Amino acid sequence: MYQLYYYPLNASMAPHFVLEALKVDFELILVDRKNNAQKSDEYLALNPSGRIPTLIDGELVVFESLAICIHLAESNPSANFIPDIGSKNRPKFFQWMMYLTNTIQAELMVHLYPEKHTSNSDVVSDIAKTQEHRITEMFEILDNELHNRDFLVGNTITVCDFFLFMLAIWADEFKKPPLAFDNLSKYLCNLAKHEAIISVCKKEKLSLLNYQ
Repeated sequence: MYQLYYYPLNASMAPHFVLEALKVDFELILVDRKNNAQKSDEYLALNPSGRIPTLIDGELVVFESLAICIHLAESNPSANFIPDIGSKNRPKFFQWMMYLTNTIQAELMVHLYPEKHTSNSDVVSDIAKTQEHRITEMFEILDNELHNRDFLVGNTITVCDFFLFMLAIWADEFKKPPLAFDNLSKYLCNLAKHEAIISVCKKEKLSLLNYQ
């Protein structure tokens, strides 16, 4: 049985989506960020980065949200959550996964925690504002890509889609949130009907009302 160390609406959400969609046995283990449990000796022994999530798969320990998602997809190939080796969609899959995690997620982390990126408290709000503008431009790129498309890669749902849905949730309070884009909004509202996303959002206490 898989064990996912998680915290609601954290980076563990994408792996949580994937686990639910795979319909495999798994256990959720709450890491209480409010009490800084991710920095405890016990947790650091599993994940020295002190960040959430961490996945236990037998004797294997995997951290980093994207790495967990890819491991789960490759370990359960019948779900087709990652294109096969040799598939024309596989390079595009990794292109968009890298863009989502190395670019959008990284920039979102600066936006959400601007105080960690300066020693000058006077510029914290400006950092957050600038980042929001940069990330909005990134969502515009995705909006263009999703013209007449139901999924980011290929014709079926993949890890990319679960990951992007998580990032969109994090940006839902932007002046121009993902739901304000025509193609991206249609795409997200379609994904919000997926039973795994519905189940996870219920467990993590996130309303999908805006996606209906």
